[in-house]
Amino acid sequence: MRDPYLDELKDDFDRYNNQIKKLKKRLLKVDSDEQAKIIKQIDSIANKMENNQRQSVKVTKSRLKERKSKSKR
Repeated sequence: MRDPYLDELKDDFDRYNNQIKKLKKRLLKVDSDEQAKIIKQIDSIANKMENNQRQSVKVTKSRLKERKSKSKR
């Protein structure tokens, strides 16, 4: 199922994933004060990812519902 909005959500999710990977690598190389900041950033990005996934599920369900109702006509 190709949908521009879902594709955009997927791209956002991939971007968040890449950011987390970079932060994870940095986390191992810095002192404890910096680690606390990085952990907060990772947590913030993780929350964005969760919201992104919820939105994706909602949109997918909505699109499927639309298709189902169109096919019944």
